[in-house]
Amino acid sequence: MKSSAKRMLSQASKSFGMYEAAAKLQAENNDADIIHLEVGRPSFDTPTHIKEAAKTALDNGVVHYGDLSGSLPLREALAARYRQSNRVDVGANEILITNGVTQAAFSALMTQIDEGDEVIVFEPYYSQHNSKIELLGGKVVTVALDRNRHFRLDPEALEKAITTASKMILLVNPVNPVGTIYSREELMELRAIVLKHDLLVLADEVYEFNIYDGNQHISIASLPDMKERTITVSAFTKGYAMDGWRIGYAAAPENIISQMRKITMNDTTHPCVFAQEGALAAVTGSQACVAEMVTEDRRRRDLIVERLNNMPGVQCAHPQATLYAFPDFSAWGIQSDKLAHDLLNETHVAIESGAFYGNAGEGHLRMCFGSQVYDRLEEAMDRIEQYLKSQTLP
Repeated sequence: MKSSAKRMLSQASKSFGMYEAAAKLQAENNDADIIHLEVGRPSFDTPTHIKEAAKTALDNGVVHYGDLSGSLPLREALAARYRQSNRVDVGANEILITNGVTQAAFSALMTQIDEGDEVIVFEPYYSQHNSKIELLGGKVVTVALDRNRHFRLDPEALEKAITTASKMILLVNPVNPVGTIYSREELMELRAIVLKHDLLVLADEVYEFNIYDGNQHISIASLPDMKERTITVSAFTKGYAMDGWRIGYAAAPENIISQMRKITMNDTTHPCVFAQEGALAAVTGSQACVAEMVTEDRRRRDLIVERLNNMPGVQCAHPQATLYAFPDFSAWGIQSDKLAHDLLNETHVAIESGAFYGNAGEGHLRMCFGSQVYDRLEEAMDRIEQYLKSQTLP
């Protein structure tokens, strides 16, 4: 049998990190009580009114093929929200409903990236985006951000990374894995560079609802002259605890959306029709459920940040957003991959290695505080603290 396509020789086949290691441990020891902090999923159930809308759609026979762009009412509702909340003047014809933010990002890259094109990615990065770029024959160019500056944007380093092959900047904001939000000043500096070099921006804003302490998320497409060169992707996954529903969306100029639709129609034709009815209820219904989940996640965040900062050799900043803390364990002098595996094997707490997100993440671990209820997070912190206290700092 002939070998796989050449594109599969890239890091596109990169594993899911500690998730696979935890699954292997569980398979070898069914009794292992593993606390999963490695997977970025909300612990909450999908709010009732969203589920009821999907159930009603099923009962009413909403079970057949749908619009290739996604249902018009859902696109209209999302466009209205972008205009009101994100300050981006978007119409329904500039919205594409997708099977999660993953398909939205892939179809965007598919329409814009040719073999040899360079896409600039800030590091620590979300590695799945890099895999998509490489699958398409593009080149990932990383710009390492400085931990001593809390991984803030670095315009000087960005300028140095731009070449004649540069096509796009991939911007994850709020930032997975480090939990920061880029300020208006940072985004304006980025905007100036984008305009100077005639670049595109793919903006992953899936954590736009998971924001704490009065911080503000700003869509880069809302800045002057940026809407026409920005593809924004997001989803219902994190804000509404709908990760299994696989409903996401893209907002971009109509000519780009029409190109992306050619990709999605040849991939999955269209998203699940009754799931879109649930998504519509999420957009148009009360947002109290989002506020309640954010309030509880803030409580969980405060717990693990306080606990981590009281552990030997650990420093942890307060995440401004997302579901993640990114504590610094570098004082232990242990490679983050090894430390993550040691903690899994010795404490049965699964945490992702910071190196999974690039060299700039070395010395850190990513912990998803949104994935467990408060008591389980306390248990996880107890186990980690007990283990560290049994070891000797260098």
